Amino acid sequence: MSSQVETVIDLDAIAHNIGVLAAHAPGAAIMAVVKADGYNHGAVEVARAALDAGARELGVTTIAEALTLRRAGITAPVLAWLNTLDADYRAAVDADVELGVSSVAQLNAIRAAAENAGKRATVSVKVDTGLNRNGASPTEYPLLLAALREGVDNGTLRLRAIFSHLAQSDLPDDPLNDRQRARFVDAIAEAKEHGLEPELVHLANSAAALTRPDLHFDLVRPGIAVYGLSPIPDLGDFGLRPAMTFQAEVALVKKVAAGEGVSYGHRWIADRDTTLALVPAGYADGVFRSLSGRFDVSLGGALHRNVGRVCMDQFMVDLGDNPAGVRAGDTAVLFGGAGHPHALDWARTLDTIDYEVVCAPRGRTQRRHVGGNR
Repeated sequence: MSSQVETVIDLDAIAHNIGVLAAHAPGAAIMAVVKADGYNHGAVEVARAALDAGARELGVTTIAEALTLRRAGITAPVLAWLNTLDADYRAAVDADVELGVSSVAQLNAIRAAAENAGKRATVSVKVDTGLNRNGASPTEYPLLLAALREGVDNGTLRLRAIFSHLAQSDLPDDPLNDRQRARFVDAIAEAKEHGLEPELVHLANSAAALTRPDLHFDLVRPGIAVYGLSPIPDLGDFGLRPAMTFQAEVALVKKVAAGEGVSYGHRWIADRDTTLALVPAGYADGVFRSLSGRFDVSLGGALHRNVGRVCMDQFMVDLGDNPAGVRAGDTAVLFGGAGHPHALDWARTLDTIDYEVVCAPRGRTQRRHVGGNR
């Protein structure tokens, strides 16, 4: 069955973007971040496309996300780095999911799960180097290392990696990046003083992978760049290709006379006789109401402005004299790749980031994958 509104995900674009990242970080492995259902692109499908293109590992936020990949038959290393104390660590241990650890309490919960399973748990220590969010604080870190040393010695824990996250990577020359690097190197050295030798160390996200070779270490951890969106738009697109196209089928084309108002509140009044197209996508589907009258769609080979308020289920666009002969059944592209409005256009209008924009399509929006090894 066809969908009135859908996102079309180009898996060949995902593969292309992995290639771009590999070219910028030739000495490092790639961990493709597929959290939040692959930034709303489909975690399993994106993971497979990224691995086929050369990514070596996968990163997610929660154990539940990691288990979704495992149930799909994906056997590559998967790191889940943000979990509460009552998370299902036993299931993670059984599924060979690598667990990010930021506190002694978390480590103790993982160790108990490993003992219960009769297996060794694989952990990666996340150290806070200045983002002051997730990660072991300077006071917690030595305590965590001591507890980890004990778990490694008794065979319940395996230390795979030490990692951290950057706060200002979208400003490559910001001195905080250098301070975080120095703190990260010191944290690695402190672990070694405890007799803990990580197999890997990693710090770089998309922006650092593309602009700061000195932050690449053993592995880079790109997220948004995998999906073809630039982490630093002011520096260009780096050759990345957007993977998501958000589109809908025109439901109705109608004439409206000059002086007639359109949509709730008549915020827009036609100043001439014109033709309108009704697009059956609204804020329940991920089209922000606050975009009303402020965005264009690609339709009939041209850009046309939304007029009137965006409603829960629909919005209208002004076709003027409709020179292209747009009719019901045609496809309106809300954002996508070359030749269409970009997710960044929405982000700038809304004073947000394109990460939020691609996570927006929801509700009745159906997802369809094209390309790749499906």
